[in-house]
Amino acid sequence: MTKSEPPGHRSAVEGKNGIKATNGRRAGDGVSVGFVAERSGVAVSALHFYEQEGLIRSWRNGANHRRYDRDVLRRVAVIRVAQKAGVPLREIASALATLPQGRTPNARDWERLSTGWKAELDARIERLTKLRDELTGCIGCGCLSLKHCPLRNPDDQLAAGGHGPVLLDAG
Repeated sequence: MTKSEPPGHRSAVEGKNGIKATNGRRAGDGVSVGFVAERSGVAVSALHFYEQEGLIRSWRNGANHRRYDRDVLRRVAVIRVAQKAGVPLREIASALATLPQGRTPNARDWERLSTGWKAELDARIERLTKLRDELTGCIGCGCLSLKHCPLRNPDDQLAAGGHGPVLLDAG
C-alpha cells in the first residue's frame, strides 16, 4: 500500500489468466451471476433486484464482471423460502443484515435469524387458519343468501370498526 491509498485499500491482484481481481480477492474467486441464477433457479434480473434492495452483495473483478461469494446461494434460498411464507422483502433484508459479512453464516447465525421470524410466522399461520375456517362455510355452502354468514355486513355497519376485512383482522 502506498501513502496515497486510503487505509484498508487493497490493490488489484493479477491471477493466472491475467485477469485482476480487486478488493483483495483473487482472480477466479467467487461465482458469476449466471451461475447463481442457474443454481438457485432465480432470474438474473431478480438477483440484480435483490442486490439493489440490499438482500445480497456482489463485487466486481478486474474485468468488471459481477461476482458473488458462494454463500450467496444460501441467502438466495432463504429469500425464496421467506417470500413463499409471505415475509415482506423489507423484513427479509432486515434479517439478512444481522448475518455476518466476510464469512459464511454458521448454524447459530441461521438459528438466530429464524427465531426472529418465528412469532410473526406463528401470527400469520393463526390469521390464515382463521380465514380458512371462517370462509369455508360461506364459500362451501353455495346458498349465496348470506343470512347466516358470520361475515355478513348489512349497510356496511362494520366500517365504524376500521378499514378492510374487520372481522377477519380482529383476531
